[in-house]
Amino acid sequence: MKSIAAGVLLTLALAVTASYQLARAASQTVASTPIRIARTAAPQQPSGSPPQPPVERVTIEKYCVTCHNQRLKTAGLELDTLDPEHVSDAAEQWEKVVRKLRSGAMPPAGRPRPDELTYRRVVTLLENALDRAATANPNPGRPAIHRLNRTEYANAIRDLLGIDIDVRSMLPADDSGYGFDNIADVLSVSPGLMERYMVAAGRIGRLVIGDPTIRPVVAVYPVSPMTLQDDRMSEDLPFGSRGGLVARHQFPVDGEYVIRITLQHVTNSPFIRGLTKPHRLEIRMDRERVKEFTIGGGARDQTLAAQVEYEQTVQKGLEVRIATKAGPRLVAVAFQKDAAAPEGVFQPPPPVASFEYATRRDADPAVDRLEIGGPYGASMPADSTSRRKLFVCRPVNKSTEGACARQILATLARRAYRRPVTRADVEALMRFYEIGRQNGGFDSGVEWGLERVLVDPNFLFRIERDPSNTGPATPYRISDVELASRLSFFLWSSIPDDELIGVAVRGKLNDRAVLERQVRRMLADERSRTLVTNFASQWLYLRNMRAVLPNPEVFPDFDDSLREAFAKETELFFESQVREDHGLVDLLTANYTFVNERLARHYGIPNVYGSHFRRVTLPDDNRAGLLGQGRILTVTSYTNRTSPVVRGKWLLAKLLGAPPPHPPPNVPALKDNGEGGKPASVRERLEQHR
Repeated sequence: MKSIAAGVLLTLALAVTASYQLARAASQTVASTPIRIARTAAPQQPSGSPPQPPVERVTIEKYCVTCHNQRLKTAGLELDTLDPEHVSDAAEQWEKVVRKLRSGAMPPAGRPRPDELTYRRVVTLLENALDRAATANPNPGRPAIHRLNRTEYANAIRDLLGIDIDVRSMLPADDSGYGFDNIADVLSVSPGLMERYMVAAGRIGRLVIGDPTIRPVVAVYPVSPMTLQDDRMSEDLPFGSRGGLVARHQFPVDGEYVIRITLQHVTNSPFIRGLTKPHRLEIRMDRERVKEFTIGGGARDQTLAAQVEYEQTVQKGLEVRIATKAGPRLVAVAFQKDAAAPEGVFQPPPPVASFEYATRRDADPAVDRLEIGGPYGASMPADSTSRRKLFVCRPVNKSTEGACARQILATLARRAYRRPVTRADVEALMRFYEIGRQNGGFDSGVEWGLERVLVDPNFLFRIERDPSNTGPATPYRISDVELASRLSFFLWSSIPDDELIGVAVRGKLNDRAVLERQVRRMLADERSRTLVTNFASQWLYLRNMRAVLPNPEVFPDFDDSLREAFAKETELFFESQVREDHGLVDLLTANYTFVNERLARHYGIPNVYGSHFRRVTLPDDNRAGLLGQGRILTVTSYTNRTSPVVRGKWLLAKLLGAPPPHPPPNVPALKDNGEGGKPASVRERLEQHR
């Protein structure tokens, strides 16, 4: 298949069915490039003439060994010690050679090169030799013990227990290697980390059960001061709203909670922005309005002291105390948009990053942060999403509590451990249940058992064990249950669901047709968005967008609204490529993208209004595909200008799989534009630098 959804992703999923297949697929990756030519037999030598050396040996000695030898050791490669007729003796080194040749990177520009036919023939001969060596002696390697990273941990808790947790407040950031934070060899484990897992398990257990003894805390949801709050900010906010934010908050128990709003102040001033005229501000929960405030205009004709006092009083009154049930809720804050247009000549507002905007008192008011405090007067919830997922049964009386607890913990462990549970697994959990049962009753006992599951190595680690009848260094087929975990954590960054586990336990997942159906089902699931937010964001360095801060003197119109629009565009585009079954080439050549008014104005696309993202056809090919999007161009640039070097390195490493070597030492920095002479273009300055 040629598409991403049914091709690239499905091929990756199918490739993990056996370690033998993994090795073979890895060895054939380079050989399957589009420009590969047909295998041809070596030309026959005339009888009686001395044997001619192979063409690959002659070509490599003539064009490659001059730099890559024992004396120069360019790029750490010594080809004069390697035999191209026996590539299996140094397969790893020859694999590097093939990658450089397939990308055309070697010989470098300015050096002698063989003719095109000889060049391709040498590459094909080396590839075929590598294929034969890998097929004859497969070496799939050995998967390391894989700890769940923060994203996988949070997703697993969500799918296992039905609650959204703030994993950043519970666990430290993961180490990253090769651009990804889910590499098993890089995900270290320390005593301090295990302590954090134990603390996190306790907090999660109390959230799931709904412990009424939870102390009141205040959760803060800030809004970046660089966000322009002049339009509808979220699809979860009503039409006709402006500014504000939406927070998905986990209310741990039934009780009362205080929702408080803080407005933006004028920079270095006690004044709140925009209170010179009246505005209406709403608080909504699950899209239902719970409170409306009218602010502004109360003291505009009075003295300065009266105005300051009025604004302080208004700020203190922006809170409401409400009673709510336990569970996840959408809490939204937004202003009602003024439909009236001011009279006179329209004056565009100053950029939000400018000093003029920071000191402007008559701009529209904006939300600075949302605070949710509680619970107060808490009580254990009679029902919640998390309790429904955990308590698969309820005891009729005390005599049935043990059997019900065993069923609850066995069901929980099966999903958490991602395999069928044994009697020993359940007995270990029941010992913790009994301790908790003695201290606080049935629910407390289940909570103790739950916390024991969340710190178990079978949950925190993905461990693939060798079959008992397999000798050392012998390839073997992984089990269906292990394949289910590989598939789920690749497509969902989370645990397998009940259907996938059921198919694996029945031994059906190694059937190609069954596996393909499961892959398609999982790609159609909403959880597959992690392919965009997790995999693609790390693969293409898109996460770096959060840390990019273009120079405001050079780019005064850049703000966080544009930053978020950049991110949303790429996510929607990549997701459409997967779900609409596009070919791989379309990822780079597609003539459409997704924009809202802010992004369309930046791109110069006319007739796009409002904050809602919609699909548009690009007017020209300058922004075609992934490489024309602002998010890609921004993360591959400097803060004040574009960088062909940074962008070229990104292209080689991320799209072509041929990263350039490290630069030589003591290379001076590129001179600033105009330094030492007249201003020059980036191309001219790079030529001078080279």
